[in-house]
Amino acid sequence: MLKNEKKFFEDVTNNIIGVDEVGRGALCGPVVSCSVLLKKEILQFDLVNQINDSKKISEKKRKTLSNFIKKNSTFYFGIASNLEIDEINILQATILSMKRSLKNFCNHKNKTKIDGQKTFHHNNNTFFIKKGDQKSISIASASILAKTFRDKLICNYGNEYPEYDLCSNKGYGTKKHFKAIKHFGITPIHRKSFLRNFL
Repeated sequence: MLKNEKKFFEDVTNNIIGVDEVGRGALCGPVVSCSVLLKKEILQFDLVNQINDSKKISEKKRKTLSNFIKKNSTFYFGIASNLEIDEINILQATILSMKRSLKNFCNHKNKTKIDGQKTFHHNNNTFFIKKGDQKSISIASASILAKTFRDKLICNYGNEYPEYDLCSNKGYGTKKHFKAIKHFGITPIHRKSFLRNFL
């Protein structure tokens, strides 16, 4: 359970949309954002108490919580590819992925909470919250869905490029990943702007 339990759960009773992203620091693959609007019924289940920042939850538990959240929410993903990251930079690509995830909520007048510092204007009812995935159940839920979605995507890439150990490192810069890049070079899914020393 996170600090300030009542405040953490207020998103559900107030119909607040939560937004978070994953994959900003990875060497390959897209940055993925998710927007989540939780149903009030989710509070009836004990499993709701295990929702937390995705980075603080085991992979097995994330998958369980991801399925649970999907059944009890309306959610949308937004993706910005490695090519878009190279073209417009990682910050702008992250903003693009967030905007894409929010696109289907455009007719909603709900309050929206986005993890991190303010980087763009969505509407006048949008708030940016530092470490929001630790303070808001909606943002924490978005972080879980975004991470499980991206992890699965990167594992699928790993089947195509087994030398890079992607299913294990999820595209991040581990020692084994850098060693593979030095030996085999970069793939079409790698971010060239992150790997200029290898070009």
